[in-house]
Amino acid sequence: MSTAVKDSRLMNTYPPPPVTFVRGQGSRLWDSEGREYLDFVGGVAVCSLGHSHPAVADALADQARTLLHVSNLYGTTVGPEVASTLDRLVGGGGRVFFANSGAEANECAFKLARKWAGAPARFVVVSAERSFHGRTLATLAATGQFHRHPPFQPLPAGFRHVPYGSLEALAEAVAAPDVAAVVLETVQGEGGVWPAPAGYLAGARRLCDEVGALLIVDEVQTGLGRTGRWFGFQHEGVRPDVVTLAKALGNGVPIGACWASDDVAAAFGPGDHATTLGGQPLAAAAARAVLGVMEAEDVPARAAAAGTRLMDALAGLPGIAEVRGQGLLVGAELDGRSAPEVAAAALAAGLLVNPVRPTTLRFMPSLLVTDDELDEAVAVLASVLAA
Repeated sequence: MSTAVKDSRLMNTYPPPPVTFVRGQGSRLWDSEGREYLDFVGGVAVCSLGHSHPAVADALADQARTLLHVSNLYGTTVGPEVASTLDRLVGGGGRVFFANSGAEANECAFKLARKWAGAPARFVVVSAERSFHGRTLATLAATGQFHRHPPFQPLPAGFRHVPYGSLEALAEAVAAPDVAAVVLETVQGEGGVWPAPAGYLAGARRLCDEVGALLIVDEVQTGLGRTGRWFGFQHEGVRPDVVTLAKALGNGVPIGACWASDDVAAAFGPGDHATTLGGQPLAAAAARAVLGVMEAEDVPARAAAAGTRLMDALAGLPGIAEVRGQGLLVGAELDGRSAPEVAAAALAAGLLVNPVRPTTLRFMPSLLVTDDELDEAVAVLASVLAA
């Protein structure tokens, strides 16, 4: 760890970093000592095109020399262009609010649901146990990982949780007259990489329609090709009312988005919601470049093929009890070993993987990862598990 990082005045919200990175290219990172690593964390699914992709770097440089920021009180050209592309990829017929992060995108979704449904009579959002929707107060309240709640009580009211995957529990929850919306992830990434059971999202859509509640799909981690489709809900042919996304959109530049169908988006009027920096020209230029590369490279298809190759290879390793996931969001359940200890050993061997749960490793490489890089990562992990 560099002296600058070790002695920094950063607030104590993360454990001490084991390594300090100074450069990245594609799926590779280099630390302050010049050592090379293979990155299968990808900035927690952010670096969708890998590090320092030239199209994104060029777009940022061009936009920085042209126009950085004027506030959303005025019009710009890049943001509306990106909104049109996102609307087309989601399925059309909607509008987009740009934020700075996934948590802010979800905050927008929850406020929109309350306004649309007629709060305070209907204001409750039903969420799932083991879910993760962010670390702001409202998104923390929505998050179904209850061990994160006690230090921050009282959390905002208006969130109820049901077991993920149970349509019976969801049906009982949405029957309450104060329910405005249901929010679900298509794969619970932070919860340990748990894909939705077959038919679950379609069933949730049907239940929401029966009671007149919105279906919000949180695609902050899964959106834009990660699961092998542009969005995870497209695996089941479901059309949500609201979709949130963020991580992959800027490839490292902070930007999030909340898409809503036209009739739902119409609930917001000027002044109901806002952001100072969300969707400003620099971030929007990065997103435009990212989406351009993604469409040109057909990243959903690449992620589907690469994910199959990665999961098949991991499933054959001694020491791994179960492999689950979709596309290039993959979890490996270890057979009795500590995931943090295995991840630390992998880092020492030159591979970044994420110990998302005590016995679960999470893999989120670039969507442009090559077969050789996949094979190299599996070989490094195999040597670590065999040690």
